[in-house]
Amino acid sequence: MPKVLISDKLGPQAVEVFEKNNITVDVKPGLSPQELAAIIGGYDGLAIRSATRVTAEILNAAPNLRVVGRAGIGVDNVDIPAATARGVVVMNTPFGNSVTTAEHTISLLMSMARQVPQANASTHAGKWEKNRFMGVELYAKTLGLIGCGNIGSIVADRAQGLKMKVIAYDPFLSPERARDMNVEKVELDDLLKRADFITLHTPLNDATRNILDKDALAKCRRGVRIVNCARGGLIHEADLKEAIESGQVAGVALDVFEEEPAKDNILFGLEQVVCTPHLGASTTEAQENVAIQVAEQMSDFLNKGTVTNAINMPSVTAEEATKLGPYLLLAEQLGSFAGQLTESGLKAVTIEYEGAVCEMNTKPLTAVALMGLLRPVVDNVNMVNAPAVAKERDIDVRVTSRQESGDYQSLIRVTVKTEKRSRSIAGTLFGGTPRVVELHGVLLEATLGAHMLYIHNEDKPGLIGGVGQILGDAKINIANFHLGRNREHSDAVALVEVDDVPDKKTLEKLKALPVVKQVRLLGF
Repeated sequence: MPKVLISDKLGPQAVEVFEKNNITVDVKPGLSPQELAAIIGGYDGLAIRSATRVTAEILNAAPNLRVVGRAGIGVDNVDIPAATARGVVVMNTPFGNSVTTAEHTISLLMSMARQVPQANASTHAGKWEKNRFMGVELYAKTLGLIGCGNIGSIVADRAQGLKMKVIAYDPFLSPERARDMNVEKVELDDLLKRADFITLHTPLNDATRNILDKDALAKCRRGVRIVNCARGGLIHEADLKEAIESGQVAGVALDVFEEEPAKDNILFGLEQVVCTPHLGASTTEAQENVAIQVAEQMSDFLNKGTVTNAINMPSVTAEEATKLGPYLLLAEQLGSFAGQLTESGLKAVTIEYEGAVCEMNTKPLTAVALMGLLRPVVDNVNMVNAPAVAKERDIDVRVTSRQESGDYQSLIRVTVKTEKRSRSIAGTLFGGTPRVVELHGVLLEATLGAHMLYIHNEDKPGLIGGVGQILGDAKINIANFHLGRNREHSDAVALVEVDDVPDKKTLEKLKALPVVKQVRLLGF
């Protein structure tokens, strides 16, 4: 039975989901890094919020860990490269708090426009400064969204309800999607020049860090107002302070900061700045939603292999997992076959999909094929870290798809290029069972059993009798014998399934047969 540790406060709903799915769960919030490292080795899954830091040291202490689930969007507290290298799936819950975060953005937008927090503090202090707090309307103003994904699109919808014109900068926003949302897609410089209000809805990465710096702020309309409920670090805080003091920026509302907890910040004390302590996801509904969602995702992965909202590997829905199951086995076997025959350094691998399989989610198939290919030479490789391992080893990975089917309704071909030669193997499904149909251009049909002999031979009489005699003398039963050749008297290949593993002496006798060029023992 899988075992999960909840190391942050998730609430009883998460525990109920895990237990309903026959998963043992322990709740131990507030562990120190040393305490977490001491116990994490006994768990298959780790459920966290933002408090627990999943470092390389924690991951190295977790040999059984298969999945880390983050109840929320940001995974800044998880060492993604280290998790990938260890073959640990990292999931988040990008949709559980989307409405809540979008609503908080709108709340700050309106509070900033009408100086509500400042007026509230003044009134509580016994002052009646009616003329001091002159606000601005949102009606007919232009809102510029930097990032128009899930949360940004909700903000756009709410802003249009306030009769604002919405423009958006997002390299991944398609023109069709923009039209459906009634949003004008623009470049960043255009947005900065035109927007009366700017809200940010993008992750923090190398491309977005300090996206609003001194130069960007100088391009904005004088008197622009900015809201950030996404990630600290998107705005250069020192540059923002200068822009506020110069009057270039008239108002700012921040829910996130470069360093959190933000108990001391250069923007604090400025009357143009409205601040909240990272409350974007802080509603009862959002906290319950992400807790339930992460528990469901982790349960599905641990029990069924379903991968949802993964950061470091392709997602696989429950429906896809059922359909892909036989293809995953086929892809792994083809990769493993090629890997076990590889005798020198791998330079490149090409994975080709033909026919009906192209209509499926082939990314997991590629990952599994790479896993099979690398497993003979790399320890602890799985479908999570296989692409990263291939990249580390400078293996050129190429994937092609051709929806037109040839002799088979679906076909997968793996071609590897080594320092010495190229090899290829192709397979398909017959009745849901993987079957090899081509080896190095030689046509044959074979299922792969636990113990297989690969024999490269000259197409001359004597092979079948010689192999049968040697295996018979060794008391090894032949389960299946498959032969293939391109043309008469050319090179040929044989795949022989045997019930037991031949010893070294028997293999040497097979290699010594006059017509045999190569013999390899393969396991599947």
